[in-house]
Amino acid sequence: MNQKYIFGIAAALMVGVFATATLVHDSEKSAQRDEVAEQNRSALVRVHSPSLGEADARVHIVEFLDPACETCRDFYPYVKQLMAAAPGQIRVSVRYAPFHDGSEQVVKLLAAAKLQGKFWETLEALFAAQPNWASHHDPQPDMVWNFINGIGLDIAKLKTDMADPAIDAIVRQDLADARALNVTKTPEFFVNGRPMPSFGYEQLKQLVAEELKSQY
Repeated sequence: MNQKYIFGIAAALMVGVFATATLVHDSEKSAQRDEVAEQNRSALVRVHSPSLGEADARVHIVEFLDPACETCRDFYPYVKQLMAAAPGQIRVSVRYAPFHDGSEQVVKLLAAAKLQGKFWETLEALFAAQPNWASHHDPQPDMVWNFINGIGLDIAKLKTDMADPAIDAIVRQDLADARALNVTKTPEFFVNGRPMPSFGYEQLKQLVAEELKSQY
């Protein structure tokens, strides 16, 4: 058996070992992702969570957001673009994570607006005016009232509901779930229970694409 032949066999064996190791690694990595997703499901969504999209959509994005967060504002149109690119296949749910000092009152306003069926309109108005009431990560909750006119909210009812202990309980529950899921910053996204491997729009887009391919 000549040396060239031996080297050929050795090379073939190494390729086979490498391919097998890669398959095992990918399988283990997939299993780990599935395990994390399953562990996350119970704390991801609550009955009070605002949702957008078809109820039977097989891809579910859960976003922990703070209305005073500039990056949340930047990501909002991107998430809508992802939904528009896959009509009826993606649903988005929002969890409250008021990590900025002063933003908890604004989150309570959003939760109260949901009771009037105006959550998304209010969120968009707050995001549009965010540079005015939350400039440089310094929210001024008393200013938000200047930017939610024209939505059709009953302001008197809104203020009453904001003081309701049930609204406070919603915020406390979302913060507790954020801690359970190790959410420490906003926005934080989960797609079908899977957290993003690292932060960024392309990472979110890739995760959504993987779930769309898996589910459809």
